Amino acid sequence: MLTLRSTASAVARRARGSACRLPAIYGRTLPRATIAVDIVARREYGSPSSDSISTRSTVVQLLSNIGSKREVQQYLSHFSSVSSQQFAVIKVGGAIITEHLESLTSALAFLNHVGLFPVVVHGAGPQLNKLLEDAGVEPQFEEGIRVTDGKTLAVARKLFLEENLKLVEKLEELGVRARPITSGVFSADYLDKQKYDLVGRINKVNKGPIEAAINAGCLPILTSMAETPEGQVLNVNADVAAGELARELEPLKIVYLSEKGGLFNADTNEKISAINLDEEYDHIMSQWWCRYGTRLKIKEIKELLDGLPRTSSVAIIHPADLQKELFTDTGAGTLIRRGNKLTTASALSDFEDLEKLKDVLVRDREGLDARATVDRYVEGLKLREFKAYFDDPMDALAIVLPPTSSTSFSNLVTFTITKAGWLTNVADNAFAAIKKDYPKLVWTVKEDDENLTWFFDKAEGSLSKDGEVMFWYGIENSDEIKELMIEFTKHGRSMLGDSNLEARLQRAAMAASGMSASVKASSAQVQQARAFSTSARRPLSKSSRLTRSSTLSRGYATTTNPNPPFGNKNSSNTQPAKVALIGARGYTGQALINLLNAHPNMDLRHVSSRELAGQKLKGYDKRDITYENLTAEDVRRMEQNGEIDCWVMALPNGVCKPFVDAIEEGRGPQNSVIVDLSADYRFDSKWTYGLPELVNRADIAKATRISNPGCYATAAQLGIAPLVPFLGGSPTIFGVSGYSGAGTKPSPKNDVQNLLDNIIPYSLTDHIHEREISTQLGVEVAFIPHVAVWFQGIHHTINIPLRDSMTSRDIRQLYQERYAGEKLVKVTGEPPLVKAISGKHGVQIGGFGVHSSGKRVVVCATIDNLLKGAATQCLQNMNLALGFAEYEGIPLD
Repeated sequence: MLTLRSTASAVARRARGSACRLPAIYGRTLPRATIAVDIVARREYGSPSSDSISTRSTVVQLLSNIGSKREVQQYLSHFSSVSSQQFAVIKVGGAIITEHLESLTSALAFLNHVGLFPVVVHGAGPQLNKLLEDAGVEPQFEEGIRVTDGKTLAVARKLFLEENLKLVEKLEELGVRARPITSGVFSADYLDKQKYDLVGRINKVNKGPIEAAINAGCLPILTSMAETPEGQVLNVNADVAAGELARELEPLKIVYLSEKGGLFNADTNEKISAINLDEEYDHIMSQWWCRYGTRLKIKEIKELLDGLPRTSSVAIIHPADLQKELFTDTGAGTLIRRGNKLTTASALSDFEDLEKLKDVLVRDREGLDARATVDRYVEGLKLREFKAYFDDPMDALAIVLPPTSSTSFSNLVTFTITKAGWLTNVADNAFAAIKKDYPKLVWTVKEDDENLTWFFDKAEGSLSKDGEVMFWYGIENSDEIKELMIEFTKHGRSMLGDSNLEARLQRAAMAASGMSASVKASSAQVQQARAFSTSARRPLSKSSRLTRSSTLSRGYATTTNPNPPFGNKNSSNTQPAKVALIGARGYTGQALINLLNAHPNMDLRHVSSRELAGQKLKGYDKRDITYENLTAEDVRRMEQNGEIDCWVMALPNGVCKPFVDAIEEGRGPQNSVIVDLSADYRFDSKWTYGLPELVNRADIAKATRISNPGCYATAAQLGIAPLVPFLGGSPTIFGVSGYSGAGTKPSPKNDVQNLLDNIIPYSLTDHIHEREISTQLGVEVAFIPHVAVWFQGIHHTINIPLRDSMTSRDIRQLYQERYAGEKLVKVTGEPPLVKAISGKHGVQIGGFGVHSSGKRVVVCATIDNLLKGAATQCLQNMNLALGFAEYEGIPLD
């Protein structure tokens, strides 16, 4: 364990002597590899003194506890290479000020104490929502933009000034000079006065006040408010303001502080460590999980970085991780940069300028014969198949020799990166490209290389001997590993390559050993390697041994999951899917037919109904279809012939098994998708439960057997799910459905005359949906269904016991955060109404009435049982499983 307080004090005493006034430097007691380092130094205002210089030295030493001293010094040198206002623009959301003020101000103080001046711009959205709510004003948004009338602006302006002062005062308490800048920076005109009222579009940024603050030794703290030429104050989004600042200042870093700490890949539920836009943008934007806020954020960041120097990058991080993100190679959040697009070559003729290639190879060679050696090396490439990877300026160059007839693995023989290449992280990009092309790779590095752990991060195994380390990945065959160990321990570099490039290539060309791998990895080459992990540093034993790399390096979104999330299905599918509907007589079947009719990529081919066989299908315009009475044998034959891509079972419970069995028996080349709308397979572990808002969408996308959730069950689960971690008992669900939920077969439950002025309870205990809800949520619930006189639509009133006391506002915020970006879930303050949901394709959740004890809340949820409760949800599942956009063909309100 490392105690930062005692360490800092000891360093300071040695630097200045016990009689000197010491800065009050403190931090939490943390393991060495832990990130959270809160540094605060109280100092006198004024020009830099020996105290402040010593403070910087102390802080740098403390910062080295979260990374290597090399990393810290390199990044400080990098950040200090530009003017102060070009270091970083940091956007601070209102929630960060409210919930993480200590972490935020400690991080900003930290930066200031090493001589850096980030430009901070903040918002106050959550606080404004609360103030408006307390004032009885419902916040209004149009296309995600807050409509700002005069009353709202007055409240917002007062709030912004208060939040700005709160941040400034807290920094001042920590000994950091901070200057509030609440006007004079952003000039704007109206975004759309008729639509948004007092909302501005920034048209000019005046950096004079920012430069004046920094020149006076103060951190500039800006509000996201703008003024028109006439002096009218306008509200602007803080993200937009930060972007405009970045365009004017061209900083090295644009930092968005986020409580989530980054962007996440929904396939793996892992944080996306880094995105290289030049290489990965199109791939990322094609992923099913890249939608709504995530999609918009990445698109806006690309547009921003396209107009900035390549050295600029965007980081999305938690405020407590700011130091690690900025000063270590591994980073902490999501790093987004343009990167340099790689080119490949498999022959010397593929290089436009052969002399430039030689110049690149010479730059890391030592000795008077360097040029002659490189000439022989290039000549040697003519004798051997190879593949080279390089960017346009050739800041990065890697050369790989493919497997020979005697080996199954490839050899990385050249790997050279300039300082500029490391700053734009082409090294990781190049290695990722190599790994895609070559599943098995071997290379060697000197044991004393200070960046050795970067190679550990890239390797799956290693072996050390006589000052050399051999690395590999993808080699799992024990005989191959044994061969590598024997050759390396017996012959060392004489078999695996040495510093003589010519000899190395000649040996490779003759395939004498079949594995010639030597990577020159000097400190000049691999400095600032982003994928470096200082916590992974380990001494290498002089005895030969295998070492598995257990560190997590900064990876890429495409290498996190290089395969499409849909298995064999194309995520950008443009071929119409052939659909067969079994059981189309009911209300749900007709609702689905209507949706398929409007879908650009669904081709309904067969509709089966015993009662309607021989009649023309109405409501479908793409082709003439006649109802059929398909038998199980018909279905087996059609499946065997590959005639159908997706089968939809719209049959009553307990009826569809013979058809499913027939599809299984006749499984042909298509391996078609089945979506079952009944309850028959909702408890079958071999089937995927298709509730996209609560189930991992990747599981649905990869599935061929999907059980569509029940209507009651869908609304109930969405109404309870955000509170499952806070439950203090079993929820009780009082549900009322329109009579369409009772089906088309005549019964007292769908007899309008019987329902008139009436409500009918049924299946008061042990209803199938009660089991379904309990199974999926993992908690026992009580469900009491009823039917009423309206045709379609369900209302749930859900009583939920709470473990701890909570407020209505806290609960509502939980739901808003949980369903943020979900197009078919709407969270409202008031209890939703059936007449408002009937004919709509989503779910509405509201009410949030909390008992006076704070230990019980009543949540209301509404759903159209024929649409999101059945047909719409079915289409969501079909889209995902067949490789189309999830909401394709679904009218969105």
